[in-house]
Amino acid sequence: MRYFEDIEVGEVWDLGQREVDEAEIVEFATKYDPQPFHIDAVAAVESFFGGLIASGWHTSAIMMGLLAGSIKSQKLDAQGAPGVDQCRWLVPVRPGDVLHGRATVLAIRPSNTRPMGLVTLRTEVFNQGDAKVAQMQGTGMYGCRPATKVGDGA
Repeated sequence: MRYFEDIEVGEVWDLGQREVDEAEIVEFATKYDPQPFHIDAVAAVESFFGGLIASGWHTSAIMMGLLAGSIKSQKLDAQGAPGVDQCRWLVPVRPGDVLHGRATVLAIRPSNTRPMGLVTLRTEVFNQGDAKVAQMQGTGMYGCRPATKVGDGA
């Protein structure tokens, strides 16, 4: 397990990659953002975007999924987050895009009230052409290393 004490400012976490398909874009948008350029490929051609695009909220959910997967693979003791300070959708995500990302540790500080630390990350996601499609900045909570007792042999 990796704890707050193991995280350093400047670390860059690889978030891996995943492809986004048309069915996923339409399904998400139908439930949460039913605008024509997200749910109707024919109508989307006539829109400002010139074709079907993923909702920004869908892109954010993908970004969070990639981040959560990285946290899990690193065996980080993540304990949630108090929120996101900034989120930007920069380039539309289209069917067939293969997204990949990274998270950079910008700041760390121990909690004044709980056995955890606060880690500020900038999370960025790029498409297959390396265009940045989205970026968010927020703070996550990570558990501190458990104290060892005298005589534990640790």
